Amino acid sequence: MESTRQKKVARLVQKELAEIIMHHGAELAHGKMVSVTTVRVSPDLSLAKAWISIFPSEGSEATLSVLRNSVPRLRYELGQKVRNQLRIIPEIAFFIDDSNDYIDNISKLLKE
Repeated sequence: MESTRQKKVARLVQKELAEIIMHHGAELAHGKMVSVTTVRVSPDLSLAKAWISIFPSEGSEATLSVLRNSVPRLRYELGQKVRNQLRIIPEIAFFIDDSNDYIDNISKLLKE
């Protein structure tokens, strides 16, 4: 169960990370829309797991690998934005949120 502090830090990281990715969208994911859907922070606030949704979903693994390779730069920029709120800037791990693909699949099955 997440503590109140974990939830607050997760919301802050999600908001700032989404702004950073939106700002660098052209170089990180050319021609794709990337949104940060969920962030979960470890109890010691040292690791942030971020789930991202990529539209269109074709080639999402390549976009994910570009994001994972850009983690040091993204973490630095996150640190510049939240340095007055957080003492430790969490490490960032990206995962694909495929819930939209799952919903589309269910909708197609129900229409048949």
